[in-house]
Amino acid sequence: MNIFQLALMLGNVVRRGCLGLVTGGGPSGAATTRSPGNFAARRRCFRTATSVSGPSLSSAVQSDHTMNVSPPECLKKPLTVPSKLLMGPGPSNSPLRVHYAMMKPLLGHLHPEFCQIMDEVKEGLRYIFQTKAKVVCCVSGTGHAGMETTMCNLLEPGDGILIAQNGIWGERAADMARRHDASVSLLEKPAGEVFTLEELEAGLKKHTPAVLFVVQGESSTGALQPLQGVGALCRKYNAILAVDAVASLGGVPFYMDDWQIDVVYTGTQKVISAPPSLAPIAFGDRAMAKVHARTIPVRSFYADMTWLANYWGCDDQPRKYHHTGPVSSVYALREGLAIVCEEGLESLWKRHMACAQKLWDGLAALGLEMFISDASKRTPTVNTIRVPDGVDWTKVVKYFMSKYLVEISGGLGPSAGKVWRVGLMGYNCTPENVDLVLRIMKEALGNVKGHSSQL
Repeated sequence: MNIFQLALMLGNVVRRGCLGLVTGGGPSGAATTRSPGNFAARRRCFRTATSVSGPSLSSAVQSDHTMNVSPPECLKKPLTVPSKLLMGPGPSNSPLRVHYAMMKPLLGHLHPEFCQIMDEVKEGLRYIFQTKAKVVCCVSGTGHAGMETTMCNLLEPGDGILIAQNGIWGERAADMARRHDASVSLLEKPAGEVFTLEELEAGLKKHTPAVLFVVQGESSTGALQPLQGVGALCRKYNAILAVDAVASLGGVPFYMDDWQIDVVYTGTQKVISAPPSLAPIAFGDRAMAKVHARTIPVRSFYADMTWLANYWGCDDQPRKYHHTGPVSSVYALREGLAIVCEEGLESLWKRHMACAQKLWDGLAALGLEMFISDASKRTPTVNTIRVPDGVDWTKVVKYFMSKYLVEISGGLGPSAGKVWRVGLMGYNCTPENVDLVLRIMKEALGNVKGHSSQL
């Protein structure tokens, strides 16, 4: 679709919305008619406020106060957004199909047509999570909202939680858990390392927590935590297993049911390649039993899984108003999940690993080292590259952006100042993009004083 066709589409959307040429606009979903009266009424949306007169309106807008804030000059200009290739740790770029989905007409957040779309999103999430769990939905917010929802639903004051911390997301989880007055214990490893089953079992045995929290893809370091067997350990020690899969889901194998994972959440802006705005989340039966057995209410009404589950049609009760869901973002997620389903998870996982391997091989040819030497411990979605001695990492990042409008990122948390992070996620995970990153990296290093490599 070219820009002229896009403009025509937008014009048609406006005309249909204002002139009432689309049926089914009522709250009940009943079709509207194209009667002359209806047409005339809807034409009023073209009129400006200055064309409306009358004593009641005039008196209503009159005031003895002076406007102290004027309309800002910046909003009198058209919105300008550069087109960039986002090869950092997220967000990733979205396919045009996802953008077009967001242009579809708005629906009410409880209209039957929108509830149907929500139901389709749930089915797509069950596929990507590989679960038959009843409670699968989205928190209206980014990946942090998924983490917050996990903590505030699973933890009551005094509950023990063991956090496997090997990067910034373990640190954030511990912070959130403490805010809910949980008893937080840490199982710590250096940045880039992962936990063995023996280490996790020793921690469960020692601390006897109600919850074990693990990050599958630690995007601050690029580490990939093995999960197989962890769920069985949690059942052995009567703990709920909660997994952060924000940076990994869709890019590496994940089997919620087979791996006996009780809670998982992710973000829409990584491999799914939809805009950031929603945190898909799933609570298994054991997790929901813990929520229903709480002795005090969940401290956040907004993140209460019993309310969210009802709003998303995950229980046996009629849907109730909980909050106004981000309608257009749900459209985008639905389309992103459709693309995932069309490719298939096995193909998606293979594509991410193949592109990551191509990147690793190319970086080695440039004389660069990966932050994590053991390839089996790396996530293919967020790749951490060790910054060579004598190189200012910021200059390389700026070279990518200033010359090519390509984003790569520096480190975060324990990896800050030590690595570059290159994301290979979803729509952006292609051999062509890998080649581009390698070419720019070679140029950038050649322009950074003091770097000696195999260029």
